[in-house]
Amino acid sequence: MPGGRLSRQEREQIAAGLAEGAGFAEIARRLGRPTSTVSREVARNGGAAGYRAAHAHHATGWRARRDRPVSPSPPPGGDGDHGRDPGAVREYAELFAGLMGKAGLPRMAARVLARLFVTDSGGLTAAELVRHLGVSPASVSKAVTYLEGVELVRRERTTRQRRERYLVDDDVWFQSLLTTANAHGSWADVARRGAGILGPATQAGARLDHMARFFARLSADMTSGIDMMNKVEASSGVEFVPAADDAMTVLAALAHAGVPLSAGALARALGWGVDRVESALRVAGEHPGLGDPVALRRVGPEHYGLGPRTDRLSVFQREALGRLAFADDLPTRR
Repeated sequence: MPGGRLSRQEREQIAAGLAEGAGFAEIARRLGRPTSTVSREVARNGGAAGYRAAHAHHATGWRARRDRPVSPSPPPGGDGDHGRDPGAVREYAELFAGLMGKAGLPRMAARVLARLFVTDSGGLTAAELVRHLGVSPASVSKAVTYLEGVELVRRERTTRQRRERYLVDDDVWFQSLLTTANAHGSWADVARRGAGILGPATQAGARLDHMARFFARLSADMTSGIDMMNKVEASSGVEFVPAADDAMTVLAALAHAGVPLSAGALARALGWGVDRVESALRVAGEHPGLGDPVALRRVGPEHYGLGPRTDRLSVFQREALGRLAFADDLPTRR
């Protein structure tokens, strides 16, 4: 339905279209969606170079659960600090901003973000930020533009007062993690392509291959962290995505069996419903870090098995292992 939310399958189609080099209009035509829907989806989830269907689906689900009515703007002269020592709040906000500045955030952007964090409503107008921070409107505007660009702050226009408020969401660090994981995955993809073009025997190729493995590992570690957050959410009674525990149980079952199995066979062996097994298989396929150093592999149309994560090995290591098949010193099978 054109006006409904994008499904996981539609996001996978978007990712496939981007990989083919298709434009937003072409992808939208395939989905039967407005072009603006596709462009917003991609822009909000890492851009064309960093878009990942699974990450985008997780982020949207997280945002949907965290969305809540925005608290009313504080009355003139107030900022949600009622009953607190304004000096202590201001001092803490500056301390918080200094920490974010050391992490690489521009100084003014850090001050704006810190001020939003210590305000109960999580939102302030430009005029309120100017008053609290003692800076010019231009400085606030520039900082907010930067924070919007990295998806740490969003704007919202209040109908009653007809002015914009800048807000920070509860999922801001989760979204930041997703964006970073996507970026690391893109770096790994580009470096891997360069290593293939330059050749593993060259110093440049080896350098890029090392870079690819480094960023692939970072992306996998971050994805595993996201899965752990999913497990915490599931244990609290809020269903977000299928629990990572199920996915790891299915991987353990395949490792124990030692042969490819169908979802039906796994369901019978584990005493689960087929839907639960298929859900666990999907999570295991989307998050290879769960089974590191092995990963789920599709064997034929209906069976699943395990295989090594080749991104764990360098180009040189893979080539050396391939040559072992012709080595004379390997034990012969009897």
